[in-house]
Amino acid sequence: MAPTPVIRLHADDSVVIARAALLPGAEVAPGVAAIERIPAGHKVAVKPIAVGEPVKRYGQIIGFATVPIAPGQHVHVQNIGMGEFSKDYAYGVDVKPTPNFDLPATFQGIRRPDGRVATRNYIGILTSVNCSAHVAGLVADVFKKNPFTGHDPLAKFPNVDGVVALTHKTGCGMTQLEPLTVLRRTLGGYARHVNFSHVIILGLGCEMNQIGGFLEEQRLAGRLRSLDIQDVGGSRKTVEKAVAFVHEVLAESNNIKREPCPASELMVALQCGGSDGYSGVSANPALGAASDLLVRHGGSVILSETPETYGAEHLLTRRAVSPEVGEKLVALMRWWEDYTQRNGAEMDSNPSPGNKAGGLTTILEKSLGAMAKAGSTNLVDVVGYAEPVTKKGFTFMDTPGFDPVAATGQVAGGANLVCFTTGRGSVFGCKPSPSIKLATNTPMFRRMEDDMDINCGTILDGDETVQQCGQRIFDLILRVASGEQTKSEAFDFGAAEFAPWVLGATM
Repeated sequence: MAPTPVIRLHADDSVVIARAALLPGAEVAPGVAAIERIPAGHKVAVKPIAVGEPVKRYGQIIGFATVPIAPGQHVHVQNIGMGEFSKDYAYGVDVKPTPNFDLPATFQGIRRPDGRVATRNYIGILTSVNCSAHVAGLVADVFKKNPFTGHDPLAKFPNVDGVVALTHKTGCGMTQLEPLTVLRRTLGGYARHVNFSHVIILGLGCEMNQIGGFLEEQRLAGRLRSLDIQDVGGSRKTVEKAVAFVHEVLAESNNIKREPCPASELMVALQCGGSDGYSGVSANPALGAASDLLVRHGGSVILSETPETYGAEHLLTRRAVSPEVGEKLVALMRWWEDYTQRNGAEMDSNPSPGNKAGGLTTILEKSLGAMAKAGSTNLVDVVGYAEPVTKKGFTFMDTPGFDPVAATGQVAGGANLVCFTTGRGSVFGCKPSPSIKLATNTPMFRRMEDDMDINCGTILDGDETVQQCGQRIFDLILRVASGEQTKSEAFDFGAAEFAPWVLGATM
């Protein structure tokens, strides 16, 4: 049977979503026809909506009518806006046992000497400040395969996935303690990351983020190699010493083997970027189904992007394992309201032009779709940006909505794999953790097949259920964790996307 031309997500909804572009006269509900062209992924009213009346999708409020909306009319930014409404946080009322599977899934992981399990095996070059970024890049370039000649400096070390320089634009000119603390916590998370066998950090020497202070604060003294350009005697000598360090550790880094490990050793960062009207219908719920499978196998998932959870947080607090966990999430929303107001913005500033072109309107609508990535299991913890994630199950991490910054925090927190949904076609990687790209719709998947790992548009096409697609995602998670290369890895994405959250004024 051919799929219907529209998607209705909840019986209480006042809008439906166009599965493909609809022409005037197309039936959108019994006795209701479109009265204008409705773009693919956009909303069309199925009942009259008065000025100030809530507009509902997913059975939840996504905004309020700013003008009268007639049945069959296109519902978008021209006639829907934000508004105030009460939320019932009902802490913990939806908490339920999460039974584990009798036979946990396994993957071929890399067991480190300390017992942790890696999905990749990189040598990392970190920088304390932007002033050492170019030097770090020169070191990494020495070990890159030449795409024209085929020369591969790592050919004799097949178990080393690469030498990667993760650079950033800050480290000095900071006016407050908090920005420095956040940067150091992020760098510390990467320095300890299980997917790095060895790490060296390069600094200039006079920056605010002094390497000595960083190592002491993050308790890395004696465990991390470091070089200051000024002390070593300039750029050339620093590159030579750092290259020598990599040569020194290559054999040890290569001396690993993959072995069967339980899926409970996986910590998956849940991300979305370039979202569209289909994100909350196909890819995000399918990733949510995969998240539920991983949690039931004893693993961990991290949802983030606090501004893109705004307006939907009351659905997560109902799944919080304690009032304290739920209250931490609500407190984050209040902080972000104040933060945006102090910076002359508002929470509804989040949806991008691309989001809106794809059919999304308010941040409420975007958030309701975004949170679907976390499935249905209990919310076990809420942590700050780049803080270590220590509990099994579903954790929420406070991050901005900008995906490179958010994913950087999640990986710093321990994520050893990333799943990234996109409707418009984001291209993304996140070294040292592999990134799986999930397309929300078939036309974009076919247009950008070199960048997308899975097509979740099969749900819209009527070829697959959300649960079936979720199982397919979960199976790919296990294969990628076992070493299968993702599309973004084939393009060597993942170094430029390293983006620690920059707080405070730059002086």
